Amino acid sequence: MTIRVLLADDQALLRGTFRMLIDSASDMEVVAEAATGREAVDLARSHRADLVLMDIRMPDLDGLAATRLISEDEDLAGVKVLVLTTFENDEYVAEALRAGASGFLGKGINPEELLDAIRVVAAGDSLLSPTATKALIARFLAQPAPPLGRAAAPQLAALTPREREVVTLVAAGLSNDEIAERLYVTPLTAKTHANRAMTKLGARDRAQLVVIAFQAGLARPDGA
Repeated sequence: MTIRVLLADDQALLRGTFRMLIDSASDMEVVAEAATGREAVDLARSHRADLVLMDIRMPDLDGLAATRLISEDEDLAGVKVLVLTTFENDEYVAEALRAGASGFLGKGINPEELLDAIRVVAAGDSLLSPTATKALIARFLAQPAPPLGRAAAPQLAALTPREREVVTLVAAGLSNDEIAERLYVTPLTAKTHANRAMTKLGARDRAQLVVIAFQAGLARPDGA
């Protein structure tokens, strides 16, 4: 299956570079390019891309606002957003997650890392750059913000003990393979528990599951 990618960046040279890289991969293709955040939202609606590679600083509408509009649009429920930016600071990471992004990377990554990141996010997993640590994300998520996690907090009671355990491990940054090893189950079982938790909590993907876990108090910066 080919991953359909929408590029959103105000620099034409960078878009051209990303297009050549992505189109060189046999399992993905660029279906459209946007130079502004508003254009990114419009093209996401018209081209039905699987993933939007989103810059943060763009004219008309910034990447965070564009990400929020895409993630809140029920007609775009299957569209993932991977934020790729030069400005890799902690507050941007937290805001990108709140807005509904499934991943956040700095533009300093190498080409193969970017292609792998697109595959990971398109498959429904979350991805953060090494500098986007859990403790720093949690510190910003603790500040006043739209209560995504609080709205879902009462639904935590619907989780089974195993699902709660898996959500806590997802929030700690563990992959399905690592969770499986920790809980002595198969990776498929770990993924199934995570997916069921996402359904019950109304999370689009694992990144939102992390946000909910922190805001609802299921996960904490110290890992408690």
